Amino acid sequence: MQKITPVSANFSVSPQIGPEDMPAVVAAGFRSIISNRPDGEEPGQPDAATLARVAQSHGLIFEHLPVTNPDIAPTDARAMQAALARLPKPVLAFCRSGGRSTAMHAAALALGSDAAATYDVVIVGGGSAGIACAASLLKRQADLSIAIIEPSDVHYYQPGWTLVGAGVFQPRATRRAMAEVMPRKARWIRQAVRAFQPDSNSVTLADGTAIAYHALVVAPGLKLDWGAIPGLSETIGRNGVTSNYRYDLAPYTHELVRKMAQGRALFTQPPMPIKCAGAPQKAMYLSCHDWEQRGLLEGIEVEFHSAGPVLFGVADYVPALMTYIERYGIDFRPGSKLVGVDGDARIARFEQGGDGEKTVVERPFDMLHVVPPQVAPDFVAASPIADESGFVAVDPATLRHPIWPNLFALGDVIAASNAKTAAAARKQAPVVAVNVIAALDGKNPVAGYDGYGSCPLTVERGRIVLAEFGYGGKLLPSFPNWLLDGRKPTRLAWFLKDRMLPPIYWHGMLKGREWLAGPSPIGQTP
Repeated sequence: MQKITPVSANFSVSPQIGPEDMPAVVAAGFRSIISNRPDGEEPGQPDAATLARVAQSHGLIFEHLPVTNPDIAPTDARAMQAALARLPKPVLAFCRSGGRSTAMHAAALALGSDAAATYDVVIVGGGSAGIACAASLLKRQADLSIAIIEPSDVHYYQPGWTLVGAGVFQPRATRRAMAEVMPRKARWIRQAVRAFQPDSNSVTLADGTAIAYHALVVAPGLKLDWGAIPGLSETIGRNGVTSNYRYDLAPYTHELVRKMAQGRALFTQPPMPIKCAGAPQKAMYLSCHDWEQRGLLEGIEVEFHSAGPVLFGVADYVPALMTYIERYGIDFRPGSKLVGVDGDARIARFEQGGDGEKTVVERPFDMLHVVPPQVAPDFVAASPIADESGFVAVDPATLRHPIWPNLFALGDVIAASNAKTAAAARKQAPVVAVNVIAALDGKNPVAGYDGYGSCPLTVERGRIVLAEFGYGGKLLPSFPNWLLDGRKPTRLAWFLKDRMLPPIYWHGMLKGREWLAGPSPIGQTP
């Protein structure tokens, strides 16, 4: 390992490092690496792509900002400043000797704290909605300055967790490093947002830094409120209590299903809104199909406790789902809300009853699949941009805020009646992109969102009821009925979910490719 020279409390430099040096870099306490050396300066020099792969395998964030001499151009200084602002600290930078890295650091500091702190567009959230919107914006106007504020260093493909719970996908197939999915031309600020100041066109970060914008896009998703159910946090992940709504718990779902040979399995659904309203049922149907295939279903009592009054909110899909409720012998209990869990005793408590008198019923279980209540993130709910629900107020068609014309929102955080699904975000991202660009030009929104959402209801391994609908429950199928009737369980829908949707997500949606998702004028559909 080459000599490391500290420059400041959180920044050091060194001569060229190689893949073999990564363990030593980690051992020295560094969390990020910046390469300031262009590839190919001398024979045998390891290229940046190779170093990035090895660095990421050791849990390091790697950024390549090559410069050719110590006379640092303003654009390079701004890029260095942005990298130092967003990368996890401490940071190790290198070039051939360390000199250019030292010069880059000095040039970044010389810009001052206010330089590069105002962006054309600031996006809050690096989930599917935020990344897709950034990609769609850059696809249309590549010279936009965009900052994405996201504290997490991992990006998840959450729709895949249902299939992880069924043993179809491996967990690792549903996650990637955030650095891999972040659009290259966007600046990643790896912090959380503390507050919004829409009157002054700025947001405040957790460390107190103010970031200014010309347009703001809010897309941080929602909050899974595990603590809202007494006893759940203490037992989740053990005592037979699981949930496909968490990356680390979906494999436990599969483990419980495979080990269970008899007893009682409870599946729950909280009050709306929740992300992917069909996911609570998907876990249940796939579990039942597994038990059925192994000849165990008759010895297992299955109960579905839903806080809502109906099986599914769009009536056209209910007949197909009821066929599977009957086939699997599921005891469907509408109006039954999970209000407590005693994991050690394996007792679940449900509040039941209508608007009048409510009672609490205890149900013993051998397996309990829980879907937690879901609310707006605290920093959103407490902000001026939220409505009475705590979610961001938007016009349901344009996704623009009703008070601030340069503020837009999309994804699970919006206060609209659409289904909260990745498919909805995929349709919303181009709409917001088009309307943000219009706002930057001082114009009114031109693109409209029709409430589209998709919920592939996995009723058995190999068949899916593909629910596609918009505002008011209007059916919005992507394919003609002769090819794929979403009201019936089909193998083609399973093929889409299993084989097609993951690559469409990673290589299409997150890259600004808008297959079957292009924006339409307000009031029209494609």
